[in-house]
Amino acid sequence: MGNALNHYLKPDVTPGPDVVPSFDPMLGFGSRKERVMIATEEEMVSAKLTPKERDYCAHKLLAYRGCRAEKFPFVYQCAHEKHDYLTCEYEDYVLRMKEFERERRLLERQKRLDKQG
Repeated sequence: MGNALNHYLKPDVTPGPDVVPSFDPMLGFGSRKERVMIATEEEMVSAKLTPKERDYCAHKLLAYRGCRAEKFPFVYQCAHEKHDYLTCEYEDYVLRMKEFERERRLLERQKRLDKQG
């Protein structure tokens, strides 16, 4: 079932696309690393990254673009940097989907416990 349909059918337990998590990030975890940005705001501004590109993989994008500028016209030599960047983007996507699913399941759990108690 798609998220739009699920959001329509169960709006109370389906988090929106831009909702800040409402539960403790450490709930259910023994230890968990906090994600940090490696690229600074100044680096991203000077590289003219769009707001869409300013994510947790911006440092890899900067390395890839730097390699392309350095190796031009032989940009095929930057395949390793491109792979690193695309892998980071994929892993970020998977992590965001896991966080969405975690939030949805915790909302359903809270609703179920409120109904029982």
